[in-house]
Order: sequence, then C-alpha cells, then structure tokens
Amino acid sequence: MKNRKYNLLPYETIVKAAAGESEAVNTVIQHYIGYIKYLSYFQGCINDDIQDYLKAQLMEALPKFRFDR
Repeated sequence: MKNRKYNLLPYETIVKAAAGESEAVNTVIQHYIGYIKYLSYFQGCINDDIQDYLKAQLMEALPKFRFDR
C-alpha cells in the first residue's frame, strides 16, 4: 500500500531495517537524506561531520524501534 499523501516508508521496509538488513537501512537513510542535509546546514554550507553524526544516530535508533505501540 502506497501512502502518496504523506510519502511514508512501507511498513515492511521499517521492519527489515530494524532487523538490520543493510538494503533496508540504506532505503531508510535515502528517505531521510533531504532532512539530514537540511539539519546539517551550518553557516551557509553542509557540515559533513554533522551529516555523518545524524546518519549514525539514525542507524543506531533503527534497532530500537518499537512496534508494540
């Protein structure tokens, strides 16, 4: 099922990423790359250190995702 209104990731992709499947993790990162770049702007340019930090935080948070809520 595609949710075109909100451009959400498919549930199956999130489950696979939480399980550690590398292709699904890359899909999640690519989905959020625009937001990561937006948050990485510092003094008019993209700061690579901030961008790497945000990607690492996202990858660290994926296995902790809870599906019981």
